[in-house]
Amino acid sequence: MSPIAANLSNADMNELAAYFTKQRPAAPSHKTAPENAAAGPKLAQQFNCVQCHGPALLGLQHIPRLAGQQFAYLKAQLRGFKAGTRGEFDGNMSSAAQPLSEKDIEILTDYLSGLAPLRD
Repeated sequence: MSPIAANLSNADMNELAAYFTKQRPAAPSHKTAPENAAAGPKLAQQFNCVQCHGPALLGLQHIPRLAGQQFAYLKAQLRGFKAGTRGEFDGNMSSAAQPLSEKDIEILTDYLSGLAPLRD
C-alpha cells in the first residue's frame, strides 16, 4: 500500500476513508461445520480474539473485523503471524498466534468465516 498511498494528500485519504466507511460487507457465503461452530467460540475466548477484535469479532477502532472474512484469507494470515512472515505494527498477533496448532487455525478460520459481518 505504501507506494500507492505515498502521493495521496490528507484530503484524498479522508475522502477514501469516508467512501470505505459507507461500504457494508456482504453476508458470508462460507458455511461453518457444526463441530467448528461449537468449538470456535471457546478458542476465540481462549486465545483472546474477542479481547482485541471485540465480543462479536466485528473489530474495534483500528483492530480489524474477523467475522465473515474469507476462509483462505484468514487461514493465510494466521499461518503468517505464527510463522513470523506476516508483518504487523506491535507484535500482538504474532504472539497470539504462537500457541495455535494447525487444528486450532482450521477451527478458528472455519468459525470466523461463517460469522455475520454486520452489526445489529
